[in-house]
Amino acid sequence: MKYLALWFFLAGILIIGFIQVYSNQNINRLINSNRQLLDEVEIQNALRDLETDVLTIESDIRSGVITSNQVYLQSTEQKISAIEDDMSRLNERLTDSRIEREIQVLNRIVQEKLSFNLAILNEYKTKGREASEDLINTGKGKVLRDSIILVVKQIDEIRQTNLKNIVSSIENTGERANVMGFLLGVLASIACVFAFLYIVNKGRQQQRMIHALNDSEKRVKDMAAIKEQFLANMSHEIRTPMNAILGFSNLLKKSNLNSQQKQYIDYIYSSSENLLTIINDILDISKIEAGMMSFEEAPFSLNGLVSSVEIMFHEKAKEKNLDFSITIEPDIYDTLKGDSVRLTQILINLLSNAIKFTEKGFVKMNVKQLHHTDDEVRIEFLVTDSGIGISSEKIKAVFDRFQQAEAETTRRYGGTGLGLSIVKQLVDLQRGTIQLNSEIHKGSEFRVVLPFKPYLDFYAHKEDEILNLSLVKNMRLLVAEDNQMNQQLIKHLMNQWNLKCVIVNNGVEALDVLRNKKFSLILMDIQMPEMDGYSTTIAIRNELKLDTPVIAMTAHAMPGEKERCLSYGMNDYISKPIKNAELYEILASYGNNQLNEETEEDMTINLGYLKELSGGDTEFENTIIRQFIVQVPEELELLKEAIAVRNNQKIKSIAHGMKSSVSYLGLLDLVYQNLHRMEVEAVKDETDNHFDEDYEVISNVCNQAVKEARQMLHVKL
Repeated sequence: MKYLALWFFLAGILIIGFIQVYSNQNINRLINSNRQLLDEVEIQNALRDLETDVLTIESDIRSGVITSNQVYLQSTEQKISAIEDDMSRLNERLTDSRIEREIQVLNRIVQEKLSFNLAILNEYKTKGREASEDLINTGKGKVLRDSIILVVKQIDEIRQTNLKNIVSSIENTGERANVMGFLLGVLASIACVFAFLYIVNKGRQQQRMIHALNDSEKRVKDMAAIKEQFLANMSHEIRTPMNAILGFSNLLKKSNLNSQQKQYIDYIYSSSENLLTIINDILDISKIEAGMMSFEEAPFSLNGLVSSVEIMFHEKAKEKNLDFSITIEPDIYDTLKGDSVRLTQILINLLSNAIKFTEKGFVKMNVKQLHHTDDEVRIEFLVTDSGIGISSEKIKAVFDRFQQAEAETTRRYGGTGLGLSIVKQLVDLQRGTIQLNSEIHKGSEFRVVLPFKPYLDFYAHKEDEILNLSLVKNMRLLVAEDNQMNQQLIKHLMNQWNLKCVIVNNGVEALDVLRNKKFSLILMDIQMPEMDGYSTTIAIRNELKLDTPVIAMTAHAMPGEKERCLSYGMNDYISKPIKNAELYEILASYGNNQLNEETEEDMTINLGYLKELSGGDTEFENTIIRQFIVQVPEELELLKEAIAVRNNQKIKSIAHGMKSSVSYLGLLDLVYQNLHRMEVEAVKDETDNHFDEDYEVISNVCNQAVKEARQMLHVKL
């Protein structure tokens, strides 16, 4: 027994020694793996910092050049030098042979980007702002920036595999150490209590290291989420000033400029539009990947949408001498419910690519209805061209992010490679399909099929009933609603029923309007910013002493909600979403509140949009009104002369331009159909046109508006 005990003791000693050696090996592997993991994290941080610094310098240079603000340019050269130092340190750490080519490309592109930035600064210092802006507007900086982002992403994706292998190795090492430690600990505890305690202590140390590694992995995941958020934030922050650039460029285009100034403004506007398109594409990709892309269901005219798209691309195709045409089969279901904005985005992407990649021949789109039921209409959009085409092995790749069929395509035609990826995902998210048939040098054919809901017009359900429109004929409505989609719906219904309405965004605006105008009825949203519907109704009754009927609009379908609305002084209640029939019945029930047109003058002008645009700047508003008084009569005279000689190109150009002119004073709803029809008929060179008829309507509305505008500014007629 004594020798047996000794053997047990010796066995325990050997086990303890074995455990020590085995544990030390595992610990060393864990330490090395942890160092590799931390190194990977630091390299990824360095890549992100490089990408951010490049974007920051580009933004500083653009801001400094555009605003001539030296603050942005003072430290730019030092920042460029710092980036070069950071790139050198990064090269020393990136020794992985799998990314050797990408590192070489990144070094080259970063150096080109920094050289380009220095060239812009040199142009600005030596030749002035316009020369540097011309260099910026070449687009080279954007291409280099996008290339840097793409290469960084490629490096990141390759190293992600290495990162996963390290994490997996750490987890496997930890698991093996844990299992073996426990088994050997049990055996060692039989021979020696001290050996058992030693093993337990080592096991605890290993657990602490595993937790530390788990924390490291969590930080890596958090960094990935931060990257996505950064991308979305940057897109938003850049898009805000870009919208301002587009807006004021558009205003400048309508002012008195010489030919060279107009050309410069056109360059600025075109470049801004291109940049905004790229930003929107990036933001769309971010939304889609985050699952935040939403689609609305609103009524729209398919013929009207397609006609607008046709007009948009007609001039571009004409410049390249392409045979461009869009046909819609006559039996198609026109009024649909769906997301017209996303449909327009899909068609613009497909037609823009077709025209871009077609040097001669044709670009055509055919729209037809595949089938329809009471619940669904499936529409096919077939876009064909005789362009460069795509080889069969590259067809699937063109729908991937940042991918084009050939590298030469990117160099020759430009683009980010996001357009078709966004189209594919937008189609898929709407339960549609997209197919591509193409052959190199023989053109391409994109076939998109999308489902929509048929829009059954309110009056279509009332054919068996006689709607006495005289009940609501002279009613004037005030609508207090902050949701723009709901505003558009109500405006659409009011136009259908030939009713006049004023739309405000909150209760404060509603009270301001009611102090100066009388209305037959008030549609009052309950939840609004600044002042809600309840407080507004109390003020209408107690402060303004008005008994105008107030109809509550609320999405709350809780019991007692109607009674609560009535207790605040409201007269009736309608729940959201608003149904056409219910709203019409309520209006008809208050038909005796029609206003006598002789007692209150109806203004043709609506300054709501102009006031929103000006942000309270009355001088800006007066400037726009004065410009309207001068410009619109001139446009009417030019339009009349063009119609007299049937100059279709001039008719189309003037009609298109007048859409902007009349929109500032709220006339677009009154003349849009006439201007749009005139523009479409001019483009199609219709012999049986409505030019004279449409001109009479446009002229009457605009002349009345000019008269009212003069009265506003006290200008003598």
